[in-house]
Amino acid sequence: MRNLKLILAYDGAEFSGWQVQPDAQTVQGTLASAIGRITGEKVLPQGSGRTDAGVHALAQVVTFVTESSVPTENFLKALNDILPSSVRVLEVGEAPTGFHARHSARAKTYRYRIHRGPICPPFLARYVWHYPYPLDEEAMARAAGPVVGEFDFTSFAAVDPERGKGCETLNVRTIFASTWARDGEELVYTVRGSGFLHHMVRNLVGTFILVGRGTLQMQDVTRILEARNRSAAGATAPAAGLYLVSVEY
Repeated sequence: MRNLKLILAYDGAEFSGWQVQPDAQTVQGTLASAIGRITGEKVLPQGSGRTDAGVHALAQVVTFVTESSVPTENFLKALNDILPSSVRVLEVGEAPTGFHARHSARAKTYRYRIHRGPICPPFLARYVWHYPYPLDEEAMARAAGPVVGEFDFTSFAAVDPERGKGCETLNVRTIFASTWARDGEELVYTVRGSGFLHHMVRNLVGTFILVGRGTLQMQDVTRILEARNRSAAGATAPAAGLYLVSVEY
């Protein structure tokens, strides 16, 4: 048995997220089908995280176990021949037996792109959040700082009706870096952390937007963290602007 590790990039605009779903096109399902055509095996590749519908990845890490003897360089070529052009395998390599794309991860970096120009080019529309309205970008940059550290991020997690009481500790994460920066006509948020809850980055962005609009102040970010209540934070930012940039092990 071999444990293969893939580095995957994909345009999430036409997928219903990473995780396989019945009657829906997903990245995991599309990749599993391609692997099956090469190996003749039924496998379910495991990603480092479950990106949502419309979310993109520059370097998603994937692992799967196979009995196939196909060399890694041939796997790379064959997968890219089969997969749609919206999904590209950048690397294929052998991994130790115990290595797992999600369980072995130590840190992840996400990026969120906001197009600030008055007109969003049509070729960018699927890859950014177009927000041409007034924002205090310096205030947003200052507000990004208070989330650095180890906190319970319940206020920034999607409400999960299946999660029972007494599970609050599951929402504790450590953020190592949280910054906003201008890149031409784009305002870009970059966040690196030990892990992220469902919709967490998009909910952080939605809250920082409220700071930029003047609805909230920087000190309100700490108050929202302490509230541990989703209703205390801002709305969820659109999926199109979010990218999984890298995973560290």
